[in-house]
Parts: sequence; C-alpha cells; structure tokens
Amino acid sequence: MDTSKPEVIREAAMAGAHIINDVRSLSEPGALEAAAETGLPVSLMHMQGNPKTMQEAPKYDDVFAEVNRYFIEQIARCEKAGIAKEKLLLDPGFGFGKNLSHNYTLLARLGEFHHFNLPLLVGMSRKTMVGQLLNVGPSDRLNGSLACAVIAAMQGAQIIRVHDVKKP
Repeated sequence: MDTSKPEVIREAAMAGAHIINDVRSLSEPGALEAAAETGLPVSLMHMQGNPKTMQEAPKYDDVFAEVNRYFIEQIARCEKAGIAKEKLLLDPGFGFGKNLSHNYTLLARLGEFHHFNLPLLVGMSRKTMVGQLLNVGPSDRLNGSLACAVIAAMQGAQIIRVHDVKKP
C-alpha cells in the first residue's frame, strides 16, 4: 500500500496488503503505531522536506552521509516501536528532495547502504534525474529509467519499483 495515513495502513493490511510504502516514513501521527500493529514490512524512504516543498532548492553537505544517518535514526525509531529490523526496507528516495547531483551520487554509492543488512528498494521510473541528464520528457525516459534500474540492481538493489511493465 502507498499511504501515510494510519487508518489506511490498518484497513489495507486487513484487506491483504503485503507491504507499507510511505514516502513520509511513518512520520504522520499514528502511522508508526499502525504499522507496528500490522506486522507488515515497511519501506523507509528518505525525503528532505515534504512533498510540497521537497524540490525547493534541496541542499546537503554530504548527501550520502545524511541519508545514511536518516536510515540509522529511522531503523532505531521503528525498532523502538516494535517493528523488527528484518521487516524494514531502505529507499534512498531518488527524486524526493534531491537535485541531479544528489541523485546520481546516491545511485553511484547505493551499494554502501548494504552495511545495514536490509533490502534496498529504489524507484527509478520516469524520474526527473533521467529527464535532466538526457534532456527528454517523461514519455521518453524509459531507456534512461532502465539504465538507472540496471545500475541500481548492480549496486545490489533487491526491489525496483517501475511504472512501465511488459504487457502480455
């Protein structure tokens, strides 16, 4: 399920959802507790700011170090709430509060997040980072998205979220 709302987390879990994907990493009031109650795996995604402000001049002294520190803090927060570490997935949040340089730095260093011994989840489809690098619009980003997905897989990403899937 893709939500930040605790009531949706609970209802979706009862309806058979298999994973909680929350771009706010369970920061909304009650979301952390709701996730812990379900026992479902949780994707912890890094985002600087919030969805409305995240792309207003993102700035980092060291993007990798800051995302790494964020993961350390979020893992501890989830464990304290009763979510087992082995139920967590890490998503560096490509395109969420990051500029072109930040995104490609994280992609190049993605494998360094393996020290957490947790699955890495990445979303690479139609990202602005692909469009900016190749100077193409969203409908022409498939090849660049695939290249980024392959790089992520080579860096050890176990789950790659996509928009374009092969049609039967």
